[in-house]
This record gives sequence, structure tokens and C-alpha cells, in this order.
Amino acid sequence: MRGTLAAEFLSGNVPTTRLLTAPVEGWDKVEIWIHYGDATVHRHAITVAEERRSPRMQLASDELLRAYRIMKMIREFEERIHIEFATGEIPGFVHLYAGEEAIAAGVCMHLDERDKITSTHRGHGHCLAKGCDVYGMMAEIYGKKKGLCGGKGGSMHIADLSKGMLGANGIVGGGPPLACGAALALKRAGAHGVAVAFVGDGGANQGTTLESLNLASIWKLPCIFVIENNGYAEATSRNYSGAGQRFADRAAGFNMPGVVVDGHDFFAVYDTAAKAISRARDGGGPTLMECAVNRYYGHFEGDAQSYRAPDEVKKIRETRDCINNFTQKMIADRLVDRAELELVDQEVLALIADSVAVAKAAPKPAAEDLLTDVYVSY
Repeated sequence: MRGTLAAEFLSGNVPTTRLLTAPVEGWDKVEIWIHYGDATVHRHAITVAEERRSPRMQLASDELLRAYRIMKMIREFEERIHIEFATGEIPGFVHLYAGEEAIAAGVCMHLDERDKITSTHRGHGHCLAKGCDVYGMMAEIYGKKKGLCGGKGGSMHIADLSKGMLGANGIVGGGPPLACGAALALKRAGAHGVAVAFVGDGGANQGTTLESLNLASIWKLPCIFVIENNGYAEATSRNYSGAGQRFADRAAGFNMPGVVVDGHDFFAVYDTAAKAISRARDGGGPTLMECAVNRYYGHFEGDAQSYRAPDEVKKIRETRDCINNFTQKMIADRLVDRAELELVDQEVLALIADSVAVAKAAPKPAAEDLLTDVYVSY
């Protein structure tokens, strides 16, 4: 199923150190490559019927609508920020998540109040998928006192510990060590919670990420590392900047499963994340998920994207858009009504419009706020 039904991966029945599912067009077959500790390679071709039904057939209509709402919320949030940033009213830098919504939604729908996530500078989608308040996020992006971080963090540093969102991060590769710490705390507490570290393809090359993979494996931490490989890091092609074809290959060196999934496909991400998270909750240890995806906007707002081919984004939007593909499958399978999706669209747009209006009218932090939320008393 687009290279996502990793049949034996994470099952606990096969002593795998690496498993990759090769990308397969269509929905009829998946190829699975399993590398055992003795380096013996076994190749399996498994049809959907031999594995199980499509994950979309397993989700109830309310869960499908929830997935749609999360993805639509992220998309419309980012599209509105794109417009508002051009007015000059939003301070600092902004890095948009549009195009990658299926990853945040597909992973975070399996998480609950016990679980923690760490994010990147491109963190709006992760925040929304983990349940952060839209009004608090928008106010934070505008640098207002009602923001989730009092207007002090801005777009790149949104955090809400009450939701298990440990923070977007302006430090490339800064999230994985934090996720390891959170996972260790959860393990020692016996909470059966998990920590998820979202990392970009640029951050995946940082030593902090590699050291975190090693530590998580040694301590068998309930941690999932999700590499959102959009192909460019900032402005350098993955093919130019990194040895090896896939980040997931690196999992073998740390004695953990490594899986490649189509990051444009919500069901691909959802199904694979379910296995990884369940395995982690049951004490099976960490997993590396590489999600191959594309971002619609530049590395940052204002990026000319001269490193991308003409019409590259236009073609991706037309053929691989995660929300459009999700919608088409739902309608074709008669799992939800178009009217229900349109209602979600209306509610999301109204909520975001109101959050912008409220954020613009909100007060900025006062001078005395500079001395709060610091580790030293003045």
C-alpha cells in the first residue's frame, strides 16, 4: 500500500534491525526488505489482501473527519500566515508546513495526554496536530502577550507543555535530545507514554540526532524519530548533501527498525505510526520513520526558491496534495459525505479568521515582562 504496510516490522516476531518498504505506486502490492542481525537479506512481496484491509477502511467516519479537520486546519493556518506575513505585521522569521500535513496528523492522532513531542523551526503543523490552541498560537506568532509563550517565542519557539508540545526549535537538530529525555522520564514513571521527535532532513544530519538515535537504542526508550524529508533542508538537495539514498538506512547502525513511507499519504503515515507507537508503548524501543514529502513554500517566508525546478510545486499540488488525495479517497469509498467536509472547511476558515482578528487586537508584552520567565531573579 504505497510501500507502507510493513508486515513484520515492529511486530516483535522478527528480530529485525532494519526494515524498509520500497515506494510502490498504486494500492495492490508492497515490497518489504528485512535485514537481520547477521546481515542476511530477505525480500517479501505482500499483497494488500495478504496483509489486511486499507487503514482508511478501519477508521470510523468520525476519525476520518478528525484527520481531515487537523490537516485542513494546518493548511489554512499556514496559507493565512503566508498572506499576513507579507503585510509586515508578523515579527521574526516564519517557516511554513504546508504540504506536509499528513505527517503531523498521521502521527499525532495516535498520541494522547501522556505523550510528548518535539518539533523544528517548521513547527506550526506539529503544534496544531498535538492540540495547541489556535488563538494562543496566532497570538504568539504576532508577538502578543496572549500568546502561548507570552509573545516571547514567536513562530519558531511555540510550546505548550500542558499539551505535551515541548517546543518548536530554532536549533537545527535540537529536538531529538529533548525527546530522549522525555522518553526516559516516561519510561521511568511507567506511564507507557511515548515521545516523538519530528526532524527535518537537514536536522537528520546533525550529530545531536545521531547521538539521540544511539542513546534511545541503548536505553530502549519509547521514542519515535520522524524525519520529514522534503528534499532540500534549507536550499541544498538531499542528493548533494548526504551519502546514502535514505535516512532510514541509518537505523541499522543503531539496531532499530527504519521505515520509509510516503509523507503525502495520510494512511501510509497513520498505519506505520500505529505500529511504531504501539511497539514503543509495549517496551520494544525506538523506531526511525522517514517520511518522503514536499513543502509548498520556501525554507522561510521570502525564500526565492531558485534551487527548485520551474513549476515543481505547481505539479506537486496538482498531483500529490495530501488533502486532495485524502478527500478523493473518502468520497470514492463513500466513507464521508462531501457536505461534511465542506462544513469542516467553513468552520476552520472562520476559526482562523477570528484568531487573526483577536491576535491583531491583543496587547503586546509590557516592558516588565522582559524579566519574567527567566532563570535569574532581578
